[in-house]
Amino acid sequence: MGEIEDGEADHITTDVQGQKCALVCECTAPESVSRKDNLPFLNAVLKNPVCKLYRFPTSDNKWMRIREQMSESVLSFHIPKELISLHIKEDLCRNQELKELGELSPHWDNLRKNVLTHCDQMVNMYQDILTELSKETGSSFKSSSSKGEKTLEFVPINLHLQRMHVHSPHLKDALYDVITVGAPAAHFQGFKNGGLRKLLHRFETERRNTGYQFIYYSPENTAKAKEVLSNINQLQPLIATHADLLLNSASQHSPDSLKNSLKMLSEKTELFVHAFKDQLVRSALLALYTARPGGVLKKPPSPKSSTEESCPQDPPPPMKRQDSIPHHSDYDEEEWDRVWANVGKSLNCIIAMVDKLIERDGGSEGGSGGSRDGETDPSVADAIIAPPKEDWYEQLYPLILTLKDCMGEVVNRAKQSLTFVLLQELAYSLPQCLMLTLRRDIVFSQALAGLVCGFIIKLHTSLHDPGFLQQLHTVGLIVQYEGLLSTYSDEIGMLEDMAVGISDLKKVAFKIIEAKSNDVLPVITGRRDHYVVEVKLPARMFESLPLQIKEGQLLHVYPVLFNIGINEQQTLAERFGDVSLQESINQENFELLKEYYTIFMEKMPPDYISHFQEQNDIKDLLENLHQNIQAKKRKNVEIMWLAATICRKLNGIRFTCCKSAKDRTSMSVTLEQCSILRDEHQLHKDFFIRALDCMRSRQTQGALNESDDPETGCLSDNKPTSRHFYPVALLLVSSHLLVVWLILSLALLLAKYQ
Repeated sequence: MGEIEDGEADHITTDVQGQKCALVCECTAPESVSRKDNLPFLNAVLKNPVCKLYRFPTSDNKWMRIREQMSESVLSFHIPKELISLHIKEDLCRNQELKELGELSPHWDNLRKNVLTHCDQMVNMYQDILTELSKETGSSFKSSSSKGEKTLEFVPINLHLQRMHVHSPHLKDALYDVITVGAPAAHFQGFKNGGLRKLLHRFETERRNTGYQFIYYSPENTAKAKEVLSNINQLQPLIATHADLLLNSASQHSPDSLKNSLKMLSEKTELFVHAFKDQLVRSALLALYTARPGGVLKKPPSPKSSTEESCPQDPPPPMKRQDSIPHHSDYDEEEWDRVWANVGKSLNCIIAMVDKLIERDGGSEGGSGGSRDGETDPSVADAIIAPPKEDWYEQLYPLILTLKDCMGEVVNRAKQSLTFVLLQELAYSLPQCLMLTLRRDIVFSQALAGLVCGFIIKLHTSLHDPGFLQQLHTVGLIVQYEGLLSTYSDEIGMLEDMAVGISDLKKVAFKIIEAKSNDVLPVITGRRDHYVVEVKLPARMFESLPLQIKEGQLLHVYPVLFNIGINEQQTLAERFGDVSLQESINQENFELLKEYYTIFMEKMPPDYISHFQEQNDIKDLLENLHQNIQAKKRKNVEIMWLAATICRKLNGIRFTCCKSAKDRTSMSVTLEQCSILRDEHQLHKDFFIRALDCMRSRQTQGALNESDDPETGCLSDNKPTSRHFYPVALLLVSSHLLVVWLILSLALLLAKYQ
């Protein structure tokens, strides 16, 4: 009855109520990995597979074959190292911009020096952590016993792929993947003061309500400043490159090349000019002006923020805080408008000159490119006299030089003013602000490592599914996290960290590129608040992708988290504590899931939608999920099952997480697998419990040796033991036993002191 694939196997039987369950085969040879998994692309990501084979009867007394596999991922360490390197680069750039802020009054200059001191210390810490991670050459995953180690803070706990391959006699073969990982949390930092969700809220409240000698900018304005700075750094070199290409086309006297170069230059300059239309830049310029030596304010500060209107009846609060920049009588607000508009005028002059040159040369009719206002200014065009065609380069060069000079002036002013905005956030609460940034980076790194692993595996599995690929570039992917943390003690802080870390994954986009070498590990670019993960595919696989993806379209993900505590600590929380955190997280993420479904139904083609609706009843499942969330039932695991089912039907990526991705995670994954066999593959109803026992059994009939336990950090065959092989006795009744024990203990204490 047992099945053996390309290797030796240990045969295991489990006696359940006098009857034997189907024979289990433990594959010990790495060659047992299926042919599909042998592709170099996937082998570069997954390591050390452990497999088990089962045969279970179906409802019509035929046999289905199950192949269960668990693998480590090298991304556990690769992604954190990529991310830390990116943070170091970003922080060094920010520190340099702070140094180039120019001369400031003594108050602001002292603040800048203090900020730079702490920021340099933070960069040194990141560099030390990166150095230590680079020395790690052992296991491909971090065990739970190492979750408190400082040098491994950025690494996720027990990141593994749990795959079930079903060979059914009636249905098409199916793959079911779940990524198991410890909840993203800053264990070394601790949870004495709560997790990120509480800490960030408290930090922002204190910034808003406490008097201090800084200018308050909302988180939205601070994020906007970072976005504009990033756009500046990206667009300025691109515009300079296209300007040089335009001059090169002019020197070659090529009208077609000249028009194409002008079109690219116009598009990038349009984006550049548009980036400075935000009112934040104006207010930041005034703020910086008042911070210069001699910049004395002549009017009291107004209580409004840079984006909020003030209440006329409310007098300014008697504190040193400045919520916005008051008007300065010596400051010329129109000067920025003139400097900013000069970029557009310079572009218009270039467009007019190119039109005249091409017209005189007998080129194509009509102008090329287009001015910032949609058409060339007639007065500018008439004022330019087209030179002889041999002078194209000489006539365009001064105009290009003027454009670069105007752009340089805008960049210099905008960079300094927006850097001053970032100084306010950093200077408010040192080192608390930087410690919050560190904690958020740690949690995000753990979450991102799992996401990238899941995305690559999902892409590989569905590479030949046209519907999935169309959904990928049209809508994006849903990423569903199943949390099993309790709302009690330290796990409250873990859940708060996890909620923020998973929410931050919305800032991640994926880009698929062709691999130019054997190195197919992903590369991360971007900055905090906007990351792009470049996934490399071998040429043969890359060519099979849709044109939109091959052209570099960014692919987005929609992360959602549903948490249900299931252990004895959750029993205490529900009876004597507070579960509002879990309820609010589930409700918020239900709205996100519903929003994704709406976008999915709107953007996917009608023919696909009609076929999709015939195969799935997601609308009813969503309604059922909403009712269960509103019911606020204790340990309502139906929420987890419904969310997982919706995710699978929407071609999403599934994650299961608990504190260490061991006991609770293993019980959940095996229950989900057996439920899928029952509901989707007609597992015989009398064999459900037996199948569950087989999947939850230990590696062999005997107990595991210490050297075979991956949690000890020492693996006898350099292969992990599947997390779901750990049995958890009396999981369903342990909470009741705990209550009985508490009652008996109380009775004994009362009897003792009477």
